Amino acid sequence: MNNIEILAPAGSMESVIAAVRSGADAVYLGMKQFSARASAKNFDETELKKAVAYCHERDVKVYLAINTLLFDNELAEALEEVQSAARADVDALIVQDMGLCELVKRTVPELRLHASTQMSVHTPYGAKALYELGFKRVVLSRELSLDEIRAIHDFCPEIELEAFVHGALCMCLSGQCLFSSMLGGRSANRGMCAQPCRLPFVSGDNDHALSLKDNSIIGYIRELERIGVTSAKIEGRMKREEYVAAAVSACVKSRDSGCVDETTARYLRSVFSRAGFTDGYIRGELGEEMFGFRQKEDVTLATDKLLKEIRNSYRSERKRLTVDFSFEAGVGELAKLTAFCLGREISVFSDLPVEEARTLPLTGDRIRENLSKTGNTQYQAGNISVRISDNISMPLSALNAMRRTALEQIDQALRIRHSYTIHKNPVFDTQTKKSSSYPKYATAKFAETLPALKEFDLVFLDLFAFDDVKDLPKNTAVEIPRALFSNEKEVYTKLKELKSKGVTHAMVHNIGSLYMARKLGLTLHAGFGLNITNSYALRFYADQGVVDAELSAEIDLRRIKSLDHMIPVGIIAYGYLPLMVTRNSPIHQKSCKTVEYLQDRRGERFPVIKGRDCYEILNCIPLIMPQENSIKESDVFLVFRFSVENSVDKVEKILEKIRENGSFERFTHGLYLRGVKNFTIL
Repeated sequence: MNNIEILAPAGSMESVIAAVRSGADAVYLGMKQFSARASAKNFDETELKKAVAYCHERDVKVYLAINTLLFDNELAEALEEVQSAARADVDALIVQDMGLCELVKRTVPELRLHASTQMSVHTPYGAKALYELGFKRVVLSRELSLDEIRAIHDFCPEIELEAFVHGALCMCLSGQCLFSSMLGGRSANRGMCAQPCRLPFVSGDNDHALSLKDNSIIGYIRELERIGVTSAKIEGRMKREEYVAAAVSACVKSRDSGCVDETTARYLRSVFSRAGFTDGYIRGELGEEMFGFRQKEDVTLATDKLLKEIRNSYRSERKRLTVDFSFEAGVGELAKLTAFCLGREISVFSDLPVEEARTLPLTGDRIRENLSKTGNTQYQAGNISVRISDNISMPLSALNAMRRTALEQIDQALRIRHSYTIHKNPVFDTQTKKSSSYPKYATAKFAETLPALKEFDLVFLDLFAFDDVKDLPKNTAVEIPRALFSNEKEVYTKLKELKSKGVTHAMVHNIGSLYMARKLGLTLHAGFGLNITNSYALRFYADQGVVDAELSAEIDLRRIKSLDHMIPVGIIAYGYLPLMVTRNSPIHQKSCKTVEYLQDRRGERFPVIKGRDCYEILNCIPLIMPQENSIKESDVFLVFRFSVENSVDKVEKILEKIRENGSFERFTHGLYLRGVKNFTIL
């Protein structure tokens, strides 16, 4: 590809048309289920085939997003969608769930895989790991700066990079948000986010401390291309087609001419914003100026007049393709018209033989003039070669009919780009190996709490807390933070040092950390941040060397019992569940406290812990699972997460209360008992 791709969202066929006519090089969309934008119209198989045909006829690619977490009972239906996508001839799948990825490789091995931003890839090792797993492209986290994107490309130039250039910014690192599911059962990881971050959360003078302005870095498109980005992505599958058209037009103009004219910029500002836009992440300059929420004046900018102006901008077909013609005719023979476009060649013939002219003969210039009239199609005429004998006659209506037929047949030839082999019912061994014993793990944020955790088989201490450790207990392991960003080199060095000191076990929460820890020869334990929710994902991580796995906090005990697992699986038994991991600070007042708090509209206080390069927002009440036989019947080990507890005394009191089944004033069982809502609710 000579130029960076402009990739547009499409929640409906109307948006597909708006995107293509505005100049998009590719569109991404979802089917009716298993899409991270479940509230969009989305497409059934018939509609998908129509959309792909429309796009391919105009040399536009189509990527299908099946980018949600899946449970075992949903995998068969998800594979049916994959097969529908292959039959429709989509150009790639955007995926999050590693279990589904493994099944796709066995079902449609030639189909390109793009790693969704829901995989939380934001480091060089993350991109490298996915490349070695067969992914062709990674959709990067939105929080990255230009320097960080450049570093990822330089470390793994073989994989394509896709970066968001316009649209909504979630406060949380994509794929790591549990806020919506914990508050109402609507999982952001399953396309049903209720957007609680847009509600009032107070910190200092900011009463919307989790709501960021929309991202807009359209002016950086040429720079992104220069540092190795393949695709400039627009967010917004749930937004109207006028939004899609305005954003695509702005991106195309920025790429092609280096600037966006005032009219297009006005359309972009008016059609949707949250108190304007921000480019803080790409510049690496975070702060309060990045925050904003949608207000009345933002809504009223999108007037009927403005929307009509935008619709008029894509009312007609865009001349996207050049078609060359070769016309041959001789008296007494059928005329032949050959059309050439994007490597396709088709020939059509006249219905009747060419006659000898009785008055005015048909000239080469007249033939060229008629063949160049491509009307309201996506084609423009290029080279027109004419070879005719002298003194021929042919009705212009017949010549026009040949041109129309040739273009229609070029349409048909362009629709199919691939010839996918589809294998039915792929299976591989996911046989359960029952545990003979159940390990007991703890995680800790503060080194001071280690003496209180001697009863645990392993205690995974936060990597950056080891600086405060004087005497290292034998059961100490390391937990690699979920968000690393520019700290990955430092993390690698620290892990190497810890291994030399006898720390040999590591808990990992993303694919990049797994790759890095495995490279160092550490024993791997999968953390909840890897979002494991099905048997095939467990098999994948077992194949990667993981010895046991803390399951996603969004899978319930009923589903856990039905899992096939070749490695032990665990759940959180105690802890303030991390609802978000953020790069920008949600705390908007000066403080030197280790733990700060956000307050919601009901007065609930959510702890916020500052890490090295990120913040974790915790639930307002602890998750506590009853210490009963029913837990062991689920064949799980238990993980006790100590995140706000910063002293031996606090930890010992909590453990004593849990051992004695003492009552806590307020607590939750999380989603282990109630589960998350199914896709069918929308």
